[in-house]
Amino acid sequence: QVQLVESGGGLVEAGGSLSLSCAASGSFLRVNVMGWYRQAPGNQRELVAAIINSGSTNYADSVKGRFTISRDNAKNTVYLQMNSLKPEDTAVYYCKAEIQERTLAGTGTFLYWGQGTQVTVSS
Repeated sequence: QVQLVESGGGLVEAGGSLSLSCAASGSFLRVNVMGWYRQAPGNQRELVAAIINSGSTNYADSVKGRFTISRDNAKNTVYLQMNSLKPEDTAVYYCKAEIQERTLAGTGTFLYWGQGTQVTVSS
């Protein structure tokens, strides 16, 4: 069974930094896209940043220049370094991964979510 296990997050003052990590475990062939999403109370879940296994990245405009996404393909782990945090970054952060697995028909690609981790930025 494939699982995404997140770590990191917590409480920090505005202007501070936090880092998140998310590791994929279980039986699978390959992890394709990995990304971070966030959801604040009353808001929809939104993309923060994503990275494909070649290293190409994509960021939400609101975090460009402040957040950095990276991955370690050997460890099937994605990281999010968050600097210059603002109160509006407060949310539950979720890891998402597109994972290729063996199926009875050959192979298939499935989406998985982490359990979520709270990031709170005080003003």
